[in-house]
Amino acid sequence: MDELIRQILTAARGMWRYRWLGLLVAWIVTAIGAFVVLSVPDKYEASARIYVDTQSILKPLMAGLAVQPNVEQQVVMLSRTLISRPNVEKLVRMADLDLKAQSKASQDALIDGLMKNLKINTVGQDNLYLLSYRDTSPEQAKKVVQSLVSIFVESRLGDTRKDSTAAKQFLDEQIKTYLAKLEDAESRLKEFKLRNIELQSADGTDMAGQISAVSAQLNQARLDLHEAENARDAAKHQLQVEQAQNADITSRSLLQESAMSTATPELDARIEAQKHSLDDLLQRFTEQHPDVIAARRLIAQLEAAKKKRIDELRKAAMANPAPVSNSSLAYQELNRLLAMSEVQVAALKARVVEYEARFNRARALVKTAPEIEAEFAQLNRNYDINKKHYDELVTRRESATLSGDLDNAAGVADFRLIDPPRASPKPVAPNRLLLLPLALLIALGAGLAVTFATSQLRAVFYDARSLREVASLPLVGVVSLVMDDANVRREKTDLRRFLVGSFGLIAVFGIGMVVFSIMSGRAG
Repeated sequence: MDELIRQILTAARGMWRYRWLGLLVAWIVTAIGAFVVLSVPDKYEASARIYVDTQSILKPLMAGLAVQPNVEQQVVMLSRTLISRPNVEKLVRMADLDLKAQSKASQDALIDGLMKNLKINTVGQDNLYLLSYRDTSPEQAKKVVQSLVSIFVESRLGDTRKDSTAAKQFLDEQIKTYLAKLEDAESRLKEFKLRNIELQSADGTDMAGQISAVSAQLNQARLDLHEAENARDAAKHQLQVEQAQNADITSRSLLQESAMSTATPELDARIEAQKHSLDDLLQRFTEQHPDVIAARRLIAQLEAAKKKRIDELRKAAMANPAPVSNSSLAYQELNRLLAMSEVQVAALKARVVEYEARFNRARALVKTAPEIEAEFAQLNRNYDINKKHYDELVTRRESATLSGDLDNAAGVADFRLIDPPRASPKPVAPNRLLLLPLALLIALGAGLAVTFATSQLRAVFYDARSLREVASLPLVGVVSLVMDDANVRREKTDLRRFLVGSFGLIAVFGIGMVVFSIMSGRAG
């Protein structure tokens, strides 16, 4: 620590030796600095505030129906890219700044200067933007800011409508493509159904289910046929017994009864029931359905049996016109029961034959059914995929249309000019009241630096210790300087002059600052 203090004191004694050179440099640098600061032209700032309203009452109402772009993000991106070279070139033409720049180099320099001086800042977080520019001419600065405001308001946010139109055109093309695919898939599906109509069922069961259903129907039909045949055989046996007991009376009575009435109510009832059943089948199936064909065949058989029965009764009545006895009623009833049994057996036989044919046909088709069902599943899958994409594209197209209409009705964003472009009446730069003291500090620093550099270039030993350390030789003795009164008075006079010169610099500088402040206040 002592060594450091000794070195500082040694350097200070050396600098004091060249104090007049440092003072001269300080005066010169102060004068130059003051001249430079005072010669810098005044700059005026023009500014404007713009509020971008991105809220619209229609947007929450149309949420989920229309695609709404992130307007806030677009505005932020616009504010960051507003001061770009194309926009600045447009601003130069709008503000007539290109009249001063004749050459290409001067125009580039002008554009580069504008890009550095133009500023757009966000005020808070409410889409409030401050546009500012500084220039030596307040009118020119105001004109530049006005042009920048125009460019900002007439920004590229309107390109959202162009994007919406392009999106709708693209969606229309895709919809046409998928519509063609959908029609092609529908055509293939229709051809497949027509080609394999026999494999289709009303309830949508597969081939195994159809075979199971036909097998169950065949077994039930066989059981019904067996029951009908037993009932018919029982009726025949009872009729034979009745014929043996009352052969003559029953025969005459039956023939007379048949001559009196040739109606067949049982057959009529069955025919009417089958017609109702046929009507029900036609409501669910087509004319080519096996159940419909079987029902029509059964009705035809019943009508043929009715006609045959009527002919028999008429012939019997004509051959035996004798009156019918009371005992012939039982014979007539048994005969009718037998006829009904015969008709029922015939109908059930036809049904069994039909179900057997269906069962055999289904068993023959069961070998190719898996391949056909796989083809049908693939056709359905392709159709469902195309239908899904088609519906989604139509929905998105409608959403894009609503988005474009929403933009046309509500606008992307509303630009509100809060503060119109205005130039400051007083210059905002340079801040001479700050630069002038800074120039004085630089001048003082330059004076100290010159004295220190000179003292180091012309080094002098001020004590025996420094000389001994540098020379590395033994020191024999030291001769001291004894100053007389004249030298002391000269030293004091020189000190007073130096202090006067130093304080004079500060005093002159302070008076100049006061005068400049007063003049600046009056000018403002």
